[in-house]
Formats: sequence, C-alpha cells, structure tokens
Amino acid sequence: MWNYIVFEELSALELQRIYKVRVAVFVVEQNCPYPEVDDVDLISTHIFKEENNEISAYMRVFPKEEIIHIGRVLVDQHHRKSGLGRELVARGMEYIETIYPGMPIYAQAQAHLENFYRSFGFETVSEVYLEDNIPHIDMIMPAREIE
Repeated sequence: MWNYIVFEELSALELQRIYKVRVAVFVVEQNCPYPEVDDVDLISTHIFKEENNEISAYMRVFPKEEIIHIGRVLVDQHHRKSGLGRELVARGMEYIETIYPGMPIYAQAQAHLENFYRSFGFETVSEVYLEDNIPHIDMIMPAREIE
C-alpha cells in the first residue's frame, strides 16, 4: 500500500519503520556515518510503500524557497531491480504536480542514477561532487506550465 503522510500524521510505528529502512540503506549499506534523522523530516511529506509490515520504497518531499525537493529516495535491497524505484519516483512526481503545481523540483542524486532521473525530465545542473564520499550531482526538473 502506498502512503503519502505529513510528519505530524505519521504513527510512531510508521516513523520507526521509515528510520529503520533509511538507516539500513544510507548509513549501514552505504557505509556513511552521518546524522540520518534531521529536521527536514518535520516539514516533509513522506511517501512510502509498505509491504508485510516493512517499507519497501521511500522518499520525502519538501518545499524550500521556490523549489520542491525530493530526497532520501530509496528502494529496500530486497526489492531492487523490480521497477519499484521507477514507480516510487513517478508517484512522487504525481504528488508534487498535484500539491505544488508548476514548481521546479530539485534532486541531489547519486551520480550513477543520472540517467534514471533524466528519464523523468530532470536536467543535470552541477558537476559530480562527493557527498559522504559518494559521487553526487544536482538535478532539477524545470517548472511545468500549469494547464
């Protein structure tokens, strides 16, 4: 089941599951000791798919100045190569178009995912740089005209 939940409406169990999968992917799997839990969670909508009481895919969406950010985009290692990442980002883009129509969207993407994000309409706006010793790029999906 897909969920679109603002922070204040997350249950304690949903929040625990979100933090569990994010730490598993971004801290443990990628070997990046950094403060995974941050204040951005408080202003985010959390989009995730729950299967068998575990989160299989997750992203957060939040406005910052005049652009919408997506972040912490992940698919649990047991569900990769299944198309779930594509479904996740597509659902996130649909959500953003509904809630924030006509706004540009920013993603700080791991460099190896550049073509994946390009397939959704994102454009690369930076050179490759290291973030937590992982090559990243900044990408923006330009604002779309409101019909």
